[in-house]
Amino acid sequence: MKLSAPTRISLRLIALGYLVLLLVAPLVIIMWRSFEHGIGAFVNSITTPAAISALDLSLLIIAIVVPINVVFGVVTALALARGRFPGRTLLQGVVDLPFAVSPVVVGVALILLWGAHGWFGGVENLGFKVIFGLPGMVLATIFVTLPFVVSEVVPVLHEIGDDQEQAAATLGASSWQTFWRITLPSIRWGLTYGVVLTVARALGEFGAVIMVSSGLPGISQTLTLLVHGRYTNDHNTFGAYCAATLLMALGLLTLLLMTVLDRKRGSAK
Repeated sequence: MKLSAPTRISLRLIALGYLVLLLVAPLVIIMWRSFEHGIGAFVNSITTPAAISALDLSLLIIAIVVPINVVFGVVTALALARGRFPGRTLLQGVVDLPFAVSPVVVGVALILLWGAHGWFGGVENLGFKVIFGLPGMVLATIFVTLPFVVSEVVPVLHEIGDDQEQAAATLGASSWQTFWRITLPSIRWGLTYGVVLTVARALGEFGAVIMVSSGLPGISQTLTLLVHGRYTNDHNTFGAYCAATLLMALGLLTLLLMTVLDRKRGSAK
């Protein structure tokens, strides 16, 4: 269908206005509120012990979650793309489950499983605290970031096919050699893109983490929880805006990396 010039211009203006209203304007307001007292006040706000601890904890969770998701994601992607087995559809459904389930529900489920009176609550008697500690936050983040590596690697595996892998096996290569020399180089861009998506999702996770975290500054408070705590509990709106700006900066760096990787992946095809 061919649209007239006034119609095309109107649609573009509507789309642009929508983006400005819902995306650009809030970001501009946050930036303005963060730097209204000067750069020095902003730096002081994001370098407090609580802010530094929140950043360190967020990065620590990412450092734990990403390798686990990479191993699980690649193995699961290979099973879904190359395997034919009973329960394959069920496995695909489990992988996609975090897209359909609210993160808050995930947090509640973890409490029911690992809380003091949960199914596996007895581990606390052994000195291993899951809920309201780092393990619970890691478990919650793993669940919500579960699909990203799988969803990026599976299409690549379908696209490249298995001809080279079969040829390597025919020439006597072991499964491990075939994976390292054939499969992994072929999926590297999809895998890297999935890792970046995992980092972005883990960095901004709030709903599941707040359910399994005590939220205490310097102990179990991530950057997202720091923003929430400063704004709602401490009534420190300036500090909340500064923490949000720091979180936004990390998100923009992740977005930039995603754009670069997407271009490299497109040029590699």
